[in-house]
Amino acid sequence: MSVLLFRLAAALCLLAVALGAFGAHALKTTLETRGMLDVWNKAVLYHFIHAIALLVLAVYGTLNRGAWWLLFAGIFLFSGSLYLMALTNFRWLGAITPIGGLCFLAGWGWLIIVPK
Repeated sequence: MSVLLFRLAAALCLLAVALGAFGAHALKTTLETRGMLDVWNKAVLYHFIHAIALLVLAVYGTLNRGAWWLLFAGIFLFSGSLYLMALTNFRWLGAITPIGGLCFLAGWGWLIIVPK
């Protein structure tokens, strides 16, 4: 197991919980006013699901490192662009989101194709 990758994944899980709570409490009114509460919640959901997957992948073998990095990039691009869009109301950031989605798909595809 790569301790560094495991710790990064754990930090991403912590961040997902913190951002979820922050959006539900401190930012709720702002996000609702902008019509971005669902966007924020979607970012948190995908962030958290994939951060948990990163924890599992950090434990299971070096063949999965490519998938680990693709899912990591997906969190950064998909959830990151949605977080920024919700905070800034710059809707053009939504154009970055599908690139993160492709990273997610590629990471999961990696796990289908590459044998353990």
